[in-house]
Amino acid sequence: TEEEKEKKKKKKKGGGGEEVEEEEPDESMLDWWSKYFASIETMKEQLRQQEAAAAEAEEKEEVEIAEGSKGQSKNKEKSKAPKDDKKKKQQSAPELPEKKNKQKIDELKVFNKELETEFNNFEDWLHTFNLLRGKIGDNDDNATEEERIVGRFKGSICVYKVPLPDDITKEAGYDPNFGMFQGIPSNDPINVLVRVYIVRATDLHPADINGKADPYIAIKLGKTDIKDKENYISKQLNPVFGKSFDIEATFPMESMLTVAVYDWDLVGTDDLIGETKIDLENRYYSKHRATCGVSQTYSLHGYNTWRDPMKPSQILSKLCKEGKVDGPHFGPGGRVKVANRVFTGPTEIEDENGQKKQTDEHLALTVLRHWEDIPWAGCKLVPEHVETRPLLNPDKPGIEQ
Repeated sequence: TEEEKEKKKKKKKGGGGEEVEEEEPDESMLDWWSKYFASIETMKEQLRQQEAAAAEAEEKEEVEIAEGSKGQSKNKEKSKAPKDDKKKKQQSAPELPEKKNKQKIDELKVFNKELETEFNNFEDWLHTFNLLRGKIGDNDDNATEEERIVGRFKGSICVYKVPLPDDITKEAGYDPNFGMFQGIPSNDPINVLVRVYIVRATDLHPADINGKADPYIAIKLGKTDIKDKENYISKQLNPVFGKSFDIEATFPMESMLTVAVYDWDLVGTDDLIGETKIDLENRYYSKHRATCGVSQTYSLHGYNTWRDPMKPSQILSKLCKEGKVDGPHFGPGGRVKVANRVFTGPTEIEDENGQKKQTDEHLALTVLRHWEDIPWAGCKLVPEHVETRPLLNPDKPGIEQ
């Protein structure tokens, strides 16, 4: 429940000192949140280091510029700042041993922006164009583009010089008459299960007179409309939701997911604070494989259980087959060959009872995490992650809420 998660969060934040004494985190105590908070800490640490480096560079510059007595007083002021910095460093020093112990906690990638910006909008083989309704009369002149959208066209246009260049005709198994349009998914409707995890919202725009809000989540996909009204969080601009929602949908008819945060009101209608829209179809078909992020490790039990419906070896075989790549060939001594690259890794895995058995999954996962190094077919695969998306409100275009 919410309260338990909040308590857990507080424990994690407040009880840091006690944990230092432990040799290593107890597996049974760890869960996804441990992973998430460990990742957030790492991210903060990197930010701190960047800021410290920037401050140091700035201070050097100041010292060089400083002249005469004015300069000296400036230096005095400046020299105070690094002291604070040192204090900060001293305060964060005790965290270091904890970091070493905590190395066991697996982390995930926390993107401080939308996943699309990191992966070229997932338009690696299809581009999306909005189809707009024509303008009728003057009153349509001031209609926003959003209001005029009647649908979306997805497609790709390739122009080739004839005769076709050698590099296209030589691509393994390509029929030159079909150019690039091979291996395209069929147009048949496809049923999917969409699982949306909503971790938290930060710095929400106040919606009530008391300068706070009572946020709750609303999700819309096709005919499905979920309003999680009874689980609103009272008087909070930084709510931790920690919720997951399952929706069944059919592509291409239902592919635009809207995640919104509303402000709960006792009287009258609830106000929209902001929303974000995600094109699921692009993610589903993208070669970056944005369906379920690739974890750092393969585990059969515990907080880090492999969550993808396909095992790493199955994903790898599928990618090799689709990309017409030779492999994977698993050899002795923890080696796997894909195309002309050889990867190495562990070959044993422990089950819940501590029994060790042979597996190729670690090896396959190593290849997946370096898939961009594979010639021709390779590209970066989406890692296990949390993305951060701005909430927008149509009444206040372009302003994050």
